[in-house]
Amino acid sequence: MQSNSLNINGIIITDTGFSDLLSAIDINIKNNKQTAIAYANANSINLSFRYPELVKSLKKFDVIHPDGTGIRLAARMLNTPFGSDQRFTGSDFYPLLINNSIKNKYSYYFLGHDNETLSRISTNHPDLIISGFHNGYNFSDDEVIDDINSHSADILIIGLGTPLQENWTAKYRGNLNSKVIICVGEGIKVFAGNKKRGPVFLRALGFEWLWRFFTNPFKFFGRYIIGNPLFLYRIISIKMRKLAE
Repeated sequence: MQSNSLNINGIIITDTGFSDLLSAIDINIKNNKQTAIAYANANSINLSFRYPELVKSLKKFDVIHPDGTGIRLAARMLNTPFGSDQRFTGSDFYPLLINNSIKNKYSYYFLGHDNETLSRISTNHPDLIISGFHNGYNFSDDEVIDDINSHSADILIIGLGTPLQENWTAKYRGNLNSKVIICVGEGIKVFAGNKKRGPVFLRALGFEWLWRFFTNPFKFFGRYIIGNPLFLYRIISIKMRKLAE
């Protein structure tokens, strides 16, 4: 994986492309070595200022990949431009991961969301090996850890939302036998095939968030209309402090 990285509020974000991350997953499964992967975007960075525990948890992850254009913009503003021009989003990566997993016969366990969404994954991807799953709304930590370990899946997908999924993974990864643990948030909907995406031209411009806002303004007003300017303000503040040093 590329060595270039960005530090925002103590969170180390790696310059990661699709092929880099797929290779890291392949290597760790082959070598039976556990790796934990999370994402960073404007919203999760904002949440890290509100929830200091999230920063501590993310320090226990092996890879934090940049999710969306906000992080790449921040990298340029902070004079740490990422080498890859490829815009990384989880929604674009997970289909590649699925195809690679089918090819290599990797098995999965899904934790998060509701049973209806989880049941759609096997229907949407009949060739994907799904060892087990559990919804993210009603579970005992000990029981779900036992269930995950009893299925011995290669890849554990966790979609509990930030910061819960990161805190849970950081606390319990040492008790889990999955070789790869990936926190995906609502990315489970990508596996299930029921995540509605914006028009291709908006994705290419990095404005898919605008489409999400207009389709559900009440849900996303705080995240985007308030959150995006707040994220930009924080990046500018970090830059100004660096210039003053």
